[in-house]
Amino acid sequence: MAEKMTYKDAGVNIDAGNASVKLIKDSVRATYRPEVLGDLGGFGGLFALNAGKDGKYKEPVLVSGTDGVGTKLKIAFLLGKHDTVGQDAVAMCVNDILVQGAEPLFFLDYLAVGKLDPEQVADVVKGVANACKESGCALIGGETAEMAGFYPNGEYDIAGFCVGAVEKSKLITSERVKEGDVLLGLPSTGVHSNGFSLVRKIVFERQGMKGDEYMDELGTTIGEALLTPTRLYPKTCLPLIEKFDIHGMVHITGGGFYDNIPRALPEELAVEINDDAWEMPPIFALLQKWGNVDWPEMYRTFNMGIGMILIASADEAAKMKAHLEAEGETVYEIGKVVKGNHDVTIKGGVFHG
Repeated sequence: MAEKMTYKDAGVNIDAGNASVKLIKDSVRATYRPEVLGDLGGFGGLFALNAGKDGKYKEPVLVSGTDGVGTKLKIAFLLGKHDTVGQDAVAMCVNDILVQGAEPLFFLDYLAVGKLDPEQVADVVKGVANACKESGCALIGGETAEMAGFYPNGEYDIAGFCVGAVEKSKLITSERVKEGDVLLGLPSTGVHSNGFSLVRKIVFERQGMKGDEYMDELGTTIGEALLTPTRLYPKTCLPLIEKFDIHGMVHITGGGFYDNIPRALPEELAVEINDDAWEMPPIFALLQKWGNVDWPEMYRTFNMGIGMILIASADEAAKMKAHLEAEGETVYEIGKVVKGNHDVTIKGGVFHG
């Protein structure tokens, strides 16, 4: 008679999954908003939208977004550091829906692992929960899948899904953008979560680094600098959407300046960027130097120090800039909207083209 087998023999440990849930419960509950119904353990997350005659939204438009962290995870595996990538997963989603004026309401994560390590899962999900809390967004559900033989032990992938809402009259679309509008740039925290296939090729293949090398220019190790999580912009930008007439917003993600800015423009308009307007973080200068990367390629791959762009009339932009600076925020006037063919021109001291 053949030897009896269990699911655990095939590499899936249900007990470890239950242990993971226990470790993350408090972090998840700390993100709940008043609209959340029920608790952990249901088949679906429940959220009562505050809409209607007496609610916050009179004509709510739901805005949704989904994304992952990408190959930045390879650096987390290399360094054994898993407490920051959860924020990356959240930020990539909430920042995307924010550009249409949406307040993030709730988030769900999907974490797939080769072999379930409850402590590792807890680190990742606590990062998700902390980012949700900072963004005012409830973590109402998720899935952890143990996929034995599919991912190497110690490795995983994480993605997320976010839903937000915006009052229809406040919805930000490209139709609002006008010639003469000004672009304000909000700083990034570093590379964020894009371009890491190139980053890894430059840093770990060409330079032969291991990730623990201290870099004077960065004030930390190269690995720690690269794992700096994507900035969360909702807390800064949501009050601006309520207070000012914003014509457009751009989250600088994959595709950099050249592919993302046109997404916020009507077909007959273009943008001129002055890259003298902000100080490029040193990580980008190092990557450009080590990889001998052409400047146009840098601006098409990375955020170059600007993670979010706000577009408004000159008068409104000046008021927004003054408001942000009074709140202690750093903000740069980085360009303007001109007539053109839906393109982006970058001029200044770093790159002319």
